[in-house]
This record gives sequence, structure tokens and C-alpha cells, in this order.
Amino acid sequence: MPSHDEILQSLRAVIDPELRQDIVELGMVRSIEQPGDGAVAVMVSLTTPGCPIRSHFQTAVAKAVGALEGVTRVDVAFDVLSEQERGALQRKLGRSGGLPDGALAQVANVVCVGSGKGGVGKSTITANLAAALAADGKRVGVLDADVWGYSIPRMFGVSGRPPVSADRKIIPLEATGGVKVMSIGFFVAEDSAVVWRGPMLHKALTQFLEDVDWGELDFLLVDLPPGTGDVAMTLAQLLPQARFLLVTTPQATAQKVARRSAEMAGKVNLEIGGVVENMSGFVTPGGERFAIFGEGGGQELADELDVPLLGKVPLTMPLREQSDAGKPLVFTDPDDPAAQGIRQIARGLIAMFPTELPMLQVVPVAGAGDAAPRKPSGISLPMAG
Repeated sequence: MPSHDEILQSLRAVIDPELRQDIVELGMVRSIEQPGDGAVAVMVSLTTPGCPIRSHFQTAVAKAVGALEGVTRVDVAFDVLSEQERGALQRKLGRSGGLPDGALAQVANVVCVGSGKGGVGKSTITANLAAALAADGKRVGVLDADVWGYSIPRMFGVSGRPPVSADRKIIPLEATGGVKVMSIGFFVAEDSAVVWRGPMLHKALTQFLEDVDWGELDFLLVDLPPGTGDVAMTLAQLLPQARFLLVTTPQATAQKVARRSAEMAGKVNLEIGGVVENMSGFVTPGGERFAIFGEGGGQELADELDVPLLGKVPLTMPLREQSDAGKPLVFTDPDDPAAQGIRQIARGLIAMFPTELPMLQVVPVAGAGDAAPRKPSGISLPMAG
């Protein structure tokens, strides 16, 4: 088995992506224990209870320590630095403005919407899915990470330069339903081509995540560019806790290409949450349906990946018209077959991220003995008798 110092040395490979230093240098390794049988237990101290990159540390610590000879299991646990420890770390780093809480610390769930190829309606699904979640009372933001083919601003009918807050954070623009929107389209001339290589893309996306005041959100939807290039890999690094939603059409060709995106997600440790089948038949204004792109491809892909098919969205004329008009169909015509399909996907997405119910403290009723009825604290309930 490796020694304590060897384990500590291996943990220098685990970098805090916000503070840009390893967790050993930062003093975030609280304890290392070796209970026996090749097991190692590491306790890591986070800078904030709502640390959005907790899963990054979980994966990186397990990988670094698990690579040591003789280690058969790595258990990673977390606690939080005390105020005194945070203050000492802040002074050590020379940060007068305090330690970062994480730009996404108030974002409950991050969902990356991707596809293997262009033209399958990924951005249309993203915009309308955001609208459907907002219609269900969720606080939603959309990050248009399709830097070359940005279209989210038009689909929401928002434009202009986002304001900057007093603490130098970019404020997202708000669309109908209170959906917060951020896109490279707000910072370039209308319809301008963005000609950037990998490093510039990485810098822009990092800024959209770290320097944007997203505030409290139930869902942040990230509209990825098609394929398996730089943007997808960058976001996998920046958003290790995200789920991947794969959009495809029913035809076999699109299904095979989408499978490559699923393979990419697996290689960068993005969990695939489900599959959406778009253009699942064309529905005429009279209600007739034509399977112009074939049938069954979405279900076959979901079965192959062992994930749920969250929904099937037919192609309707209002879906295209409202996307061009900048008014998500879910808001303008919720009874349209495409809108209904998207609402079903939204419900599936909400079910994928169940909300923890608060525990009610049970206390004795005042003046009653041990045998008296009890009721939850803070709730007035009529008592029988």
C-alpha cells in the first residue's frame, strides 16, 4: 500500500478549477485514512456548501488515488472550510474580494442539450423546453454555447447588449416567461460570423459561466453546437455535474451520428440523462400525420444507451413559425402537438431531478404528556376531540 505522503503527493494532481491551484497547496485535504484491504478514505474541505464543482473533486480524487499501486477502493467525503479557514486561505491567496462561491452555486441543475449532427432541431428543442419549464413555474436560464451557429436570441426574440452589475458580473437578458438568456450573439454585430479556434472558445464559454450573474435557477439549459468538438469538451470540464440530453430524429442516419455524441459524453464523464426524438412525423393543420423521417430511431437509441426516451416531438407548421417569430410555441399555442410533446419532455426532466422535501421537526404538543398526539412544528393542525 502507498504511504500517507505518497497519497498526499498524488492529490496534487487535483486542481481547483476556480482557484487554479491543487487541493494540497490550498489546504483542502482534511484527512487521509487507510482502513485496510486496499481502501483509502479522503476527506476534502470545500470552500462553500453549495460548491458547484463538488463532483469534479469526487471524480478527480478517486482517479488520482486509485491509480496508486495497491489501492482497490477510494472513498471521497466532504466537509466545508470554517470561516476562519476561509479567511486564512483568502489571505494566503491575496484575494481581497473573497473566495469565489462558484458562479453556478445557486443553479440547482445543469442540462447540456446536444446532437450528433446539425439540422435536427436541437436549438428549437432547447428554447421550447426552457419555455415549458418556465410555464411549470421553474426558474430557467439558457446558455447559447453554439458559438458558430447561435440562434437562441432570435428564438426568444431578445437582443441588445447585456448590462454589467456593480460587482462586474454580466446580467443575462430576460425573455418571455422570465427565462434568462446569454449568447455570443449579444456581443457581435447582427448575423456576424464568429471565426474562433479552441482557446478563444474556451475563454468565452468560461466567461459565460463564471462572469455571468445567473442567480437562483432550477435549470440551466446549455445549447451545445452539434458534433463532438472543442465546445463539448470544454463544457464537460467546466460543468462536471451536468446531464447530457441527446436530440435525434427518427431516421437511422441521424441515430448513428447521435450515438457518436453519446460516446463523446461517456469519454468526458458527462452523464446521459435521456433522448429526445424530434421531427417525429409531420402533423398537418388538419391533424394528419406523415412519418417523413421514418419511425422508431429515438427509442432504438435510448434502448441502446439504456436511458429513457423522454419524448417525441412532431414537426408542425406553428413550431417553425413561432421559432422564426421569437415566440416559443409552448407559450403561444400550448395545445399544438409539438408543444404537448415538449411539455412531456419537461415533465420527464423535472422527474429526473427530484426536489428534496424539507424534513418537518416533530415536537410534543405543549402541556401534553408523552402519550399525547404530536404535530409538526410550525404547522397548525386541528386536533380531534
